[in-house]
This record gives sequence, structure tokens and C-alpha cells, in this order.
Amino acid sequence: MGGLIKSLSLYFSGKKFCTTVETLTHREPRSMLAAMFSGRHTLCKDSEKGYVFIDRDGKHFRHILNWLRDGVAPIRNLSDLERVELLREAEYYQLLGLVDMINEVLNKKDEQMDTDLTRTDIIKIVQYAASGCVSLIGVNLSGLDLSKLCLKGVDFSFASLNKVIFSGANLHHAQFQGADAENTNFQNATLTDCEFTKANLRGALLAGANLRSANLQNACVIGSELCDADLRSARLENARFTYANLEGANLEGANLTGAKMRKANLKGANLQRACLVGVDLQDTCLEGADLRGARRQSIYDI
Repeated sequence: MGGLIKSLSLYFSGKKFCTTVETLTHREPRSMLAAMFSGRHTLCKDSEKGYVFIDRDGKHFRHILNWLRDGVAPIRNLSDLERVELLREAEYYQLLGLVDMINEVLNKKDEQMDTDLTRTDIIKIVQYAASGCVSLIGVNLSGLDLSKLCLKGVDFSFASLNKVIFSGANLHHAQFQGADAENTNFQNATLTDCEFTKANLRGALLAGANLRSANLQNACVIGSELCDADLRSARLENARFTYANLEGANLEGANLTGAKMRKANLKGANLQRACLVGVDLQDTCLEGADLRGARRQSIYDI
């Protein structure tokens, strides 16, 4: 890049931000952002629109800009997942002041968290368990970050799992019967053949999760996020999906007999050969849903 740009537009995947070089370089002069826009490096710039392209998710970049402008960020108002996501972005851009601030909030939260086990404890238990059989029945793991761990076959039945982060974890054949997993993060997790009978999954994040052949009979999934989830051949009888978002989800061959789907979003979902007998579909969005071969005898027939 030739001269130093005074003002510029940054373009991420679908998001654009306008700022100045001074903002990006002044508060954290040793950061990656400061180095990128110091004038010493060639940047990926759109020749027509003048945007500088940054190959990162721009979801939290507004918080980063506010930090660089004013030295403040609404960390305490963010969810646990959003804090972790923002921390990863701050670490990537080497914004050490922001990293310290986020860690301070997270550490205080951990000190207040009265859990039975830590992430390190779980890793050790799984590693040394005989025959791979791990029982965590009824334990309190609320708020733990267990993301990307291999937890295949672990028995979490009746455990307290509120706000646990299981994102990207391998939980194949794990047991969650009667577990309290409200607002828990299962995004992109492997949950094939899992047992969720009578589990509380209210407000859980299951977007992109693989729930193929999982058993969610009589589970509470109210208000949960299941967009693009794989629920093929899943057992969903009498489960409560009121207000749940299943946009683009794959429910081919799933058994939804008696499920409560009122005001759920099934836009673009695959319901081929699904059993919808007795399903409550009042005010349910079915725009673009594929219902070929589905048994449609619902309370409010489609």
C-alpha cells in the first residue's frame, strides 16, 4: 500500500464498517490491526469500491471498534458465548487491553460458579475412565466450557448443564435423560444417537448440530435454535418445539408424533417421510418446507 489511508471502509463477510487509521492504530499500537494499517503492508483492497477486505467474521467487530475508539466494550451485557467469541477475535487482532478486560469478567464469573468439576477434571476423567464408561449423573457443570472435547458415551443424565458450552464437541451416544440444559450451547456438536428423553433444552443453541437418530421424546425444546440441524430419523414424539427455529433443518424420516410445533419456524426444512400425526402446527411457518411422503394428519393439517 502506498500512502497512509486517513479514512477507510472495512469489509467482512456481509458486513461493512467505516473508520479511520488513527482509530485502528492509536489505542493498541502493538496490535495486528495497527500493524496492518501502519502503511508498511499491502492490503487486500477492492479496486472498484475501495473496501479493505478482512477474512474474519465481522459479528463482533463493532465492539472492537468501540474499544479502540473509547476504551469501553459492553462485555458484561454479552452472553457467555458472545464473550468467548469476542475474546477469540481480540486475541486474533492482538488487542491485549481488550483481552485483559474480557478475561477479568470471565474469571470473576468462574469464581462465582459453584460447579462440581472443572474442564480439566472432565478431560482427566474421560482419559482415564475404564472401558470408556464415564458417569456424570446428577453433577453440576453449569457454565463450563467443554467445547471441542471428545465426550462420546458420557452419561450426563439429570445433570445441571445450564449454559455449558458443548460447541463442536463429539457427544455421540451421550446420555442427557432428564438433564437441565437450558440455554446450553451445542452448536455444530455431534449428537448422533444421543438420549435426551425429558431433557430441558429450552433456549438451547443447536444450530448445525448433528442429531441424527437422537431421542428427544418428551423433551422441552421451546425457543431453541436448530437452524440447519440434522435431525434425520430422530425420535421427537411429544417434544415441545414452540417458538423453536428449525429453518433449513433436515427432519427426513423423523417421528414427530404429538409434537408441539406451534409458532415454530420450519422454513425450508426437509420433512420428507416424517411422521406428523397429531402434531400441533398452529401458526407454524412451513414456507418452502419439503413435505413429500410425510404423514400429515396434524391437529392443524398442512
